[in-house]
Amino acid sequence: MKRFTIPALLFLLALPAAAEKADAYKPTSIKCRACDANSLTGAYKVAGGVEVTRGTLRIDADSGHVEESKDGFQRLVLQAEPGNKVRFRQKADGPGERWIEGEADRVEYDDRSALVKLSTQAKVRRTLDGQQTEVADGECIIYDSRLEQFTVRNTSSCEDRPGGGRGTIVLQSKRRPPPAPAIATTETP
Repeated sequence: MKRFTIPALLFLLALPAAAEKADAYKPTSIKCRACDANSLTGAYKVAGGVEVTRGTLRIDADSGHVEESKDGFQRLVLQAEPGNKVRFRQKADGPGERWIEGEADRVEYDDRSALVKLSTQAKVRRTLDGQQTEVADGECIIYDSRLEQFTVRNTSSCEDRPGGGRGTIVLQSKRRPPPAPAIATTETP
């Protein structure tokens, strides 16, 4: 595999809308087939059709674990079984219907730093009013909702290694083509 050819663009791309800030203060709901919970340590192991929701944030996975610190911050590490993907979706602040969506074999969500780390065959999309505006894919994508940006790296360990692969970012044009010129019609008598 080849290394990145446009490092500045692939490593950092600003997004104009942050994740919905009110989500940080909403309760976290975790649905699963099996859960081993230790309320004293704040450690929870979850498996079987895991659905995590917190306000507009939703993450679907096959299994994982959740840790909650004594001061109330949560860290989730969720995984997919072979052939499946962990998927997340969250509404973004700003005008219109803005959404951030992503998928990967493994997703880590850190409540304290507001980072979503997607590793192994990762993809992140941003949409506005149902239209895709940006998409990025690579072996590792880290989305920072506070700084409104994401980072793409070419290995699933989130390092940039020569020969480690390539990532892709697609930016949809915001420009519209000019209207077509009017065609003159001729009348025949």
